Amino acid sequence: MLVSVIIVNYNTFRVTCDCIESVIKFTKNIPYEIILVDNASPNDNPDDFLVKFPSITLVKSKENGGFAKGNNLGIEVAKGNIILLLNSDTVLNEDSISIAAGKLQQMPEVGALSVRLIYPDGKLQHTARKFRSIRNEILDVLRPILLLMPYKKRADLMLNQYFHGDYNTYADWVSGAFLMFRKETLDKRPGKKLDERFFMYGEDQLWCYQFHELGYKSYYLAETTVIHIHNASTEPSKQLKLLKKFLELELRIMEYRRGRDVYYQIFIFILTIKEMARYYIKIIIYKLFKHKIR
Repeated sequence: MLVSVIIVNYNTFRVTCDCIESVIKFTKNIPYEIILVDNASPNDNPDDFLVKFPSITLVKSKENGGFAKGNNLGIEVAKGNIILLLNSDTVLNEDSISIAAGKLQQMPEVGALSVRLIYPDGKLQHTARKFRSIRNEILDVLRPILLLMPYKKRADLMLNQYFHGDYNTYADWVSGAFLMFRKETLDKRPGKKLDERFFMYGEDQLWCYQFHELGYKSYYLAETTVIHIHNASTEPSKQLKLLKKFLELELRIMEYRRGRDVYYQIFIFILTIKEMARYYIKIIIYKLFKHKIR
């Protein structure tokens, strides 16, 4: 068993170096290779990575084709039977790769696996999720009722922010910041590669759904933890821009799953109203208390 760890860099030399160093330091119980894809970084010299880490495989993209395309360039040269897509802004603090690969090998029904992710301050990132649906959006609006349910029942029903990330579980989709899958699973996809329709954001949900179409499940592994920096801006203008992008991607994924039927139109209405209301509540709290809301 060989794990091909694929890291995409774009103008984040120092952060990417920290990621690579953590992989080398903590990965002890499984053979692995590190493939670094530089997405035509204008401010980084990709050869500097080879000076610092001569054992890695460096792939130089001629363009910044986005996260999916960058990872596909790495997959093309990967020798491993297990692929790990690892964000450049992640840091390992234990042998998470060996633990995750061991679990994946025990579960042939799993197509995509991710682990417990935390922010640098130790707070949990909600990365085990359900696919969006009209039912779940309505239940999310009725949050006080959900909070009356026993924790385990509520968590299993909704995942996401209702789940404390404290036990292993199947999910509809998991985070692409640490996304592990078998090469043979990807080989069943058209072109034997990841879907590149999204430049950045939303790919993990799309890929997990496409693995689901092949008959596989997604799995969240709470047994190991990885730090994911993931600094989201709290500035109102940037928050609104991100929200609009988020809504666009969610609607494109729903259209992929369901088509543009009546269900899709109702979903658009409910999701947009809910998320815009949530956005303005966050902005009011931010302006009044300068409290960062993720």
